[in-house]
Amino acid sequence: MALVAFLRGVNVGGHRTFRPSLVAQKLSAYEVVNVGAAGTFVVRKPGSQAKFRAALAQQLPFETEIVLCDGRDLLRLETEHPFATEPADVVRFVTILSKAGGAQAALPVTFPPEGDWLVRAFASQGQFVFGTYRRDMKTIGYLAKLDQLFHGPSTTRNWNTITALIRVLKIAPDAQRTVRGRSAARPR
Repeated sequence: MALVAFLRGVNVGGHRTFRPSLVAQKLSAYEVVNVGAAGTFVVRKPGSQAKFRAALAQQLPFETEIVLCDGRDLLRLETEHPFATEPADVVRFVTILSKAGGAQAALPVTFPPEGDWLVRAFASQGQFVFGTYRRDMKTIGYLAKLDQLFHGPSTTRNWNTITALIRVLKIAPDAQRTVRGRSAARPR
């Protein structure tokens, strides 16, 4: 089954910038599909996770955390509807922990803990933490607190990116090319 690779803290605010589509091209032996600009890839032929992780790290012009998860785990999220009861006026997110089944935290939790919240994590399942946030300059700092809460590095993507990944995972490999928020079939 395919892997999904998430890079942490890249192409944000002009820091640690690179062209994900070029990295995907260089890793064509693994059948890598780029999804968006935040360092998110579907890897159709990953082989050994350690070998793929090393190959990906070698293509990056800087060091960063690489978080991998099994594509089947993302496909399951689609049927479980983790945001079914969440309001539409907030951003829905999934934080991907570097290790599945790591330290558990008491949820729900809000940041800041008093007053109007900016980040709210309400559930976790295996390698995934589900939550919502409000757009604010302080939000990124509060999202980083999830690393402390779950005792390890993580990376966060909004729900729209997760649904784009699910679409890519469902597309036949020979019909796929670089995706920017939506799947695109190759012309025949």
